[in-house]
Amino acid sequence: MIDTIFNHRSIRKYKSDPVPEKVLDEILKAGSRASTTGNMQVYSAIVTRDEDLRKQLWEAHFKQDMVLQAPVHLTFCADFRRFTKWCEQRKADPGYDNFLSFFTAAIDALLASQNVVLAAEAHGLGICYLGTATYMADRIVEILDLPEYVVPVACLAVGYPDEEPLLTDRLPMEAIIHQEKYRDFQPEDIDRIYKEREESDETKELLEINKKETLAQIFTDNRYTKKDNLHFSKQFLKTIERQGFMNQ
Repeated sequence: MIDTIFNHRSIRKYKSDPVPEKVLDEILKAGSRASTTGNMQVYSAIVTRDEDLRKQLWEAHFKQDMVLQAPVHLTFCADFRRFTKWCEQRKADPGYDNFLSFFTAAIDALLASQNVVLAAEAHGLGICYLGTATYMADRIVEILDLPEYVVPVACLAVGYPDEEPLLTDRLPMEAIIHQEKYRDFQPEDIDRIYKEREESDETKELLEINKKETLAQIFTDNRYTKKDNLHFSKQFLKTIERQGFMNQ
């Protein structure tokens, strides 16, 4: 399993070969063994293989080709509906219609999704997380008929890879690990941590293509702009509220 972790790649091109039912069942069971708050398992995973539904999801995911190429689309949802219904049917008074409960369920869903990813890659499958899951949560709610207390938080394209991309770089460990307490970053720390990435041939090519002075500007001006972040934040919060999680 450790080799699987260190060889993770996001796959964006897939073969049309179906994922065997036995393999799919096993990777989903791996998801069910993830850590979960209070053993409540307040998440759900929706398996979508129907071509018409995947076409609708493809449109929701900004028409990324991998959604149509990969034979399996998985949607992981923060889901307090089942647990709430269980409480009500057992003479208990549930109080999970609030943001904290949504966040708890979202953590559960993301932990389960990562277990699924590791199991899928161990079986030779490829995956790609789709960031548009939260951008377009309102549309995914409609497509998948998600009821109250259910919100999509992560989507995966799953299938057999039709490419073998290079491993993407990662920042040095000092960028993400803090010992004992948080140690804030000084200007010289930032320079050192990002030096290798900023000086890579890939970055030089990106700067030329995007006509930018720094790599950071590609993120702030092109990829993840303030305007888009504000727009999708408002949209996602409205979806969370509409699905019943903002009673506080």
